[in-house]
Amino acid sequence: MKLSVVIPVFNEKNTIAEILRRVKATGRADEIILIDDGSTDGTRELLRALASPPEVTVVFHEKNLGKGAALRTGFQRAGGDVILVQDADLEYNPAEYPALLEPIECGQADVVYGSRFLGSKHRVTMFWHMVANQLLTFATNILYNSILSDMETGYKVFRADLLKSISLRANRFDFEPEITAKILKRKARVFEIPISFNPREYDEGKKIGLADAFAAVWALLKYRIMD
Repeated sequence: MKLSVVIPVFNEKNTIAEILRRVKATGRADEIILIDDGSTDGTRELLRALASPPEVTVVFHEKNLGKGAALRTGFQRAGGDVILVQDADLEYNPAEYPALLEPIECGQADVVYGSRFLGSKHRVTMFWHMVANQLLTFATNILYNSILSDMETGYKVFRADLLKSISLRANRFDFEPEITAKILKRKARVFEIPISFNPREYDEGKKIGLADAFAAVWALLKYRIMD
């Protein structure tokens, strides 16, 4: 199966070269699509130097539209049979691609989520952020009759034909509840794989905030009754 790795990027000049190196080092990515979402810190200039078509494609948004909008742009460009979402920071480890891809490659799954809460190694930090993630996952399980352990994970892998058949609207971090709601409503086969996690603090560049948690709750409720 051909793998497309889609990487949304916003103001990540300190990590973008390293995450691209790590993705390439897996040997699994047939194409890498980076979407610069209006960066203003010098990331755009770095990306122009790092682009190496056809393996690495960079798309530039002229202004910041949000993670969801960047992912939609990337999904439209992706030509692989499988699409993997990779954040541009160093919180998630591309060395775990083989484990994430295996359930789809062997025909067991349509979607794979990398779970930070299934017992793999992780940095010990940000208690309240973890609590918010678990509350949102709990709400997801109640509303959609599922047993996910990590709805908000940044590692999500999809069969491309399924992902491209879903209409997505989210512009920001509400992409996570929107796509989760829609694949669960479709009764897609979702597997979870334990992943390691190295979360950064807000002073290190973390961007998601409290307002995004409220937006996620609204998205979960909204998509329970609409497409």
